[in-house]
Order: sequence, then structure tokens, then C-alpha cells
Amino acid sequence: MTASCRYNSKPNYSPKPIDTSKVEVPSELLDLAEALARNVHENWAVERIKQGWKLGPERNDAKMEHPCLIPYDELPEEEKDYDRNTTMETLKVILGLGYVLEKK
Repeated sequence: MTASCRYNSKPNYSPKPIDTSKVEVPSELLDLAEALARNVHENWAVERIKQGWKLGPERNDAKMEHPCLIPYDELPEEEKDYDRNTTMETLKVILGLGYVLEKK
């Protein structure tokens, strides 16, 4: 959650993401998915660095340190999987809404 998020008077918020459980990402889009996951990490890192965060041994909000301010290829697999899952869900929504992705 970002600092701009505020407590609001609706305590019963219930997230309702688009159901992508029946959407399959074609195998020919898996390279795209990995490229997008890499880019998600790079954009996250750019924003953190702009905010003054730096590399640290563990996440420390007070010191603005984070252990994942490293290149994507050096991330632990569980961290890469976080970005991959975000990317795959995004691709599933795009496909589920009827859009077609094709490489030129």
C-alpha cells in the first residue's frame, strides 16, 4: 500500500478481481510474460530508488532499505514468481476480455 492510501469509512471492502480461472495463456506468450515480469521489477526498482530507497540486507521501512533492489536475474525465484504471477494475471485479464496479442 502506498502512503497515499488512506483509511476510509467502508470497512467491508471485498476485492473483486476479474475471474481468470478459465483463461489459459498460450505457450507462445510465455517469453512475453517473462519480459513483462522483468519490466515490472525494473519499474518497481526505479520508483523505489526515486523515493530514496537503497539496497539493504532486509526490508526496513524506517531506513528505506530493501534486499530486492538488485537486477531481476539476481532475485530469488520466489521474488521473480511474485512478478511473474502479476504478469500472468494481467495477460489473463487481457485475453479474457477478448483482446488478441500477436507479435509483429
